[in-house]
Amino acid sequence: MAWLVLVLSGLLETAWAIALDRSAGFTRPLPSLVFTVSLVASMAGLAYALRDIPVGTGYAVWVGIGAVGTALIGMLALGESANLPRIASLLLVVAGVVGLKLFH
Repeated sequence: MAWLVLVLSGLLETAWAIALDRSAGFTRPLPSLVFTVSLVASMAGLAYALRDIPVGTGYAVWVGIGAVGTALIGMLALGESANLPRIASLLLVVAGVVGLKLFH
Protein backbone atom coordinates (compact mmCIF):
# COMPACT_ATOMS: atom_id res chain seq x y z
CA MET A 1 0.00 0.00 0.00
CA ALA A 2 2.84 2.41 0.83
CA TRP A 3 4.31 2.02 -2.65
CA LEU A 4 0.98 2.74 -4.33
CA VAL A 5 0.53 5.86 -2.21
CA LEU A 6 4.10 6.91 -3.03
CA VAL A 7 3.50 6.58 -6.77
CA LEU A 8 0.24 8.54 -6.55
CA SER A 9 2.01 11.20 -4.50
CA GLY A 10 4.71 11.43 -7.17
CA LEU A 11 2.02 11.96 -9.80
CA LEU A 12 0.53 14.69 -7.62
CA GLU A 13 3.97 16.30 -7.55
CA THR A 14 3.70 16.56 -11.31
CA ALA A 15 0.27 18.16 -10.92
CA TRP A 16 1.45 20.80 -8.49
CA ALA A 17 4.55 21.62 -10.54
CA ILE A 18 2.47 22.21 -13.68
CA ALA A 19 -0.14 24.14 -11.70
CA LEU A 20 2.60 26.31 -10.19
CA ASP A 21 3.80 27.18 -13.69
CA ARG A 22 0.24 27.90 -14.84
CA SER A 23 -0.54 30.05 -11.78
CA ALA A 24 1.62 32.87 -13.21
CA GLY A 25 3.10 33.72 -9.85
CA PHE A 26 -0.16 32.96 -8.01
CA THR A 27 -2.07 35.57 -10.03
CA ARG A 28 -4.49 33.03 -11.52
CA PRO A 29 -6.92 31.59 -8.94
CA LEU A 30 -7.73 28.15 -10.38
CA PRO A 31 -4.16 27.00 -11.04
CA SER A 32 -3.18 28.44 -7.65
CA LEU A 33 -5.90 26.37 -5.98
CA VAL A 34 -4.87 23.24 -7.90
CA PHE A 35 -1.27 23.88 -6.81
CA THR A 36 -2.22 24.19 -3.15
CA VAL A 37 -4.49 21.14 -3.01
CA SER A 38 -2.16 18.89 -4.99
CA LEU A 39 0.89 20.03 -2.99
CA VAL A 40 -0.77 19.24 0.34
CA ALA A 41 -2.07 15.88 -0.94
CA SER A 42 1.32 14.99 -2.40
CA MET A 43 3.15 15.81 0.83
CA ALA A 44 0.58 13.93 2.91
CA GLY A 45 0.96 10.88 0.69
CA LEU A 46 4.74 11.07 0.92
CA ALA A 47 4.53 11.31 4.70
CA TYR A 48 2.23 8.28 4.80
CA ALA A 49 4.51 6.24 2.52
CA LEU A 50 7.59 7.10 4.57
CA ARG A 51 6.11 5.23 7.52
CA ASP A 52 7.01 1.99 5.69
CA ILE A 53 9.61 3.03 3.11
CA PRO A 54 13.05 4.39 4.08
CA VAL A 55 13.31 8.15 3.59
CA GLY A 56 16.17 8.00 1.09
CA THR A 57 14.35 5.54 -1.15
CA GLY A 58 10.92 7.12 -0.74
CA TYR A 59 12.04 10.67 -1.38
CA ALA A 60 14.16 9.72 -4.41
CA VAL A 61 11.28 7.75 -5.95
CA TRP A 62 8.81 10.59 -5.23
CA VAL A 63 11.07 13.20 -6.80
CA GLY A 64 11.90 10.93 -9.74
CA ILE A 65 8.24 10.33 -10.57
CA GLY A 66 7.47 14.02 -10.25
CA ALA A 67 10.44 15.09 -12.34
CA VAL A 68 9.80 12.60 -15.13
CA GLY A 69 6.07 13.35 -15.16
CA THR A 70 6.64 17.10 -15.26
CA ALA A 71 9.23 16.81 -18.03
CA LEU A 72 6.94 14.55 -20.09
CA ILE A 73 4.03 16.96 -19.80
CA GLY A 74 6.37 19.78 -20.74
CA MET A 75 7.47 17.91 -23.85
CA LEU A 76 4.07 16.50 -24.85
CA ALA A 77 1.76 19.39 -24.04
CA LEU A 78 3.75 22.55 -23.40
CA GLY A 79 6.07 22.71 -26.38
CA GLU A 80 9.33 21.92 -24.62
CA SER A 81 11.97 20.19 -26.72
CA ALA A 82 11.79 16.40 -26.92
CA ASN A 83 15.22 15.62 -28.28
CA LEU A 84 17.00 12.31 -27.87
CA PRO A 85 19.36 13.38 -25.07
CA ARG A 86 16.44 14.64 -22.95
CA ILE A 87 14.47 11.44 -23.50
CA ALA A 88 17.52 9.30 -22.73
CA SER A 89 18.09 11.27 -19.53
CA LEU A 90 14.49 10.72 -18.46
CA LEU A 91 14.89 7.01 -19.13
CA LEU A 92 17.90 7.01 -16.81
CA VAL A 93 15.78 8.59 -14.08
CA VAL A 94 13.09 5.94 -14.63
CA ALA A 95 15.76 3.22 -14.43
CA GLY A 96 16.94 4.69 -11.14
CA VAL A 97 13.43 4.74 -9.70
CA VAL A 98 12.84 1.14 -10.78
CA GLY A 99 16.20 0.14 -9.32
CA LEU A 100 15.36 1.75 -5.99
CA LYS A 101 12.09 -0.19 -5.88
CA LEU A 102 13.70 -3.49 -6.87
CA PHE A 103 16.56 -3.23 -4.41
CA HIS A 104 14.50 -1.79 -1.53
